[in-house]
Amino acid sequence: MRVKICGITNLKDALEAVKCGADALGFVFYNQSPRYITPADAKRIIDKLPPFVERVGLFVDEGIETIDTVCKYCDISRAQIHFDVDEESLDAIGLPTLPVVRAKCAKDVLKFQNRYRLIDAYTEAYGGAGVRLNLEWFEGVDCSKMILAGGLTPQNVLEAKALGFYGVDVSSGVESIKGKKDASKLKAFLANAKSL
Repeated sequence: MRVKICGITNLKDALEAVKCGADALGFVFYNQSPRYITPADAKRIIDKLPPFVERVGLFVDEGIETIDTVCKYCDISRAQIHFDVDEESLDAIGLPTLPVVRAKCAKDVLKFQNRYRLIDAYTEAYGGAGVRLNLEWFEGVDCSKMILAGGLTPQNVLEAKALGFYGVDVSSGVESIKGKKDASKLKAFLANAKSL
């Protein structure tokens, strides 16, 4: 199972996550988030990453031109679109995208079913709230193109594994304080997510 560590704000956390086996790192370009990072700071971190690590930029209510400009400047490899958008708008963005479904009910998890997408619990805030989804919504559903987010921790990530998700996304579940990762939680989360 692939693992994205989101809300990276510093190089130390980025390198620790990669060392522990993270497949992707998430950078939050939403200035109302406690995990917000400027494009310049994200670029400084990304420039020091080893190869083969996916760099995901998270955007809320931004235009296509802004998304493309920030991603090109920072060397972001995929744009995570954390607001309501249609298929046409996703296709207009100049790099691969990851739409986010903020699920309120079971049928929401079927949105964008022909695309890889991230499924998060609906909250007023955009991400990092630690709210868990009802895993019963995924029983009997093809989860092979879904990345599960919301309230995941080193302890409960094993429950998600059984449902066959493509990947998981964690932020607050591996933090010591908002915006700072805890090395022991990172290690435990990745070990559990990657265990056979």
